Amino acid sequence: MKFALLTFGCRVNQADSFAFDEGLRLRGAVEAPPGDADLVIVNTCSVTGAADQGARRAIRNLARDNPAARIVVTGCYATRQPGDLAGLPNVVSVVPNDGKDGLLRLLDEQFTLTTADRFSGGEGGCGSGSVMAPGALGRTAYPVRVQTGCDQSCAFCIIPSTRGRSRSRPVSDVRADVRRVAEAGYKEIWLVGVHLGSFGRDFDTPSSLLGLLHELDRLPGDATFRLGSLEPMDCPPALVDLLAASGRFAPHLHLPLQHASDRVLAAMRRPYSFAFYRDLVGRIADRIPGASIGTDMIAGFPGESAEDAGISVRRLGDLPLAYVHVFPYSDRPGTEAGALPGKVNAADTKQRAGELRDAGAALTARFAAAQAGSVRPGLTLDDGTLVLTDNFLKVRIPPGLARNTRVRVRIDSPDLAGSIVG
Repeated sequence: MKFALLTFGCRVNQADSFAFDEGLRLRGAVEAPPGDADLVIVNTCSVTGAADQGARRAIRNLARDNPAARIVVTGCYATRQPGDLAGLPNVVSVVPNDGKDGLLRLLDEQFTLTTADRFSGGEGGCGSGSVMAPGALGRTAYPVRVQTGCDQSCAFCIIPSTRGRSRSRPVSDVRADVRRVAEAGYKEIWLVGVHLGSFGRDFDTPSSLLGLLHELDRLPGDATFRLGSLEPMDCPPALVDLLAASGRFAPHLHLPLQHASDRVLAAMRRPYSFAFYRDLVGRIADRIPGASIGTDMIAGFPGESAEDAGISVRRLGDLPLAYVHVFPYSDRPGTEAGALPGKVNAADTKQRAGELRDAGAALTARFAAAQAGSVRPGLTLDDGTLVLTDNFLKVRIPPGLARNTRVRVRIDSPDLAGSIVG
């Protein structure tokens, strides 16, 4: 059987798709382009209306281009609105997030995958052995999911209702996954979760993300780790100290701010102030020179005034950030924000998002310029001519190296096309 995977959204979805990919390969299936596949798994996101629309469009296009394909849809959109997807052409199954652990078993039954290598499968890991290698699904690093679900109650977010309560994987399982993927040749491992900073709080004897990081720091080998998105209130000084001192954790933190107006942050139900965030990223920049700090921002949240939007743009430009992801606000049915008054019209939301993106682009250019002349460790990607540095810069280098090679790269100024070269 030939299979393909289409993955939308967050790195947790990417981690889930890695598990599906490995499970199918162990069953004897062969990866193929979507247009030539017998089976296509579409792993959806539902964080915005645009994400929903993108998934529907992708499925329709796939069915048009490959009428013989059988399509299985999973992920957050499949959980939130399964009926929207079940009626689309060629869709044979819609599997919600809480069914992902059994998705491979479902495929065993529906597609009679009965090779000797079949195993029970599931999210976040595989049985003994591995058929994965750097480059699978186009990625050189391997995302290991350590947690899923979320107990936070941000007013704009639908994800707690699609991923459920926070659930952490046992530390022993995470350690085993890290050892397994390192033995398969992966040199960088992303640690990801829906609410990563809540890791361990649900254990009978509560633990913490920091405790997990200390466990991984003690593992033998030279695999290095990069953290996925981490909420600002879950980034204590001791975690920053470990990143600064260990040598095994990338100096890269993605800390979603969402807005720089305290009035809007309160309406969003975000449990911190702008001053808290400003002090946090300032301490990180001081403690780990050259660290890459990224953030998310929302434009056009209900009740956001022109003054609030201006505050966000001005304050954002003063932060020591390396990049900014901007999301125009999108109503999610069932969220608190969906029922709030004061909706911002589409034109104003678009304009405000553009201003935030301009501010973010200036920060990115400033960070890249500050790194010119420095020498950073990194890992080659793709055909070996692209390096991802420890502090999350993508640097073009001359050909001659293979993918997944550790290097030290001297960073030059951006070229005329805006790419960073070294």
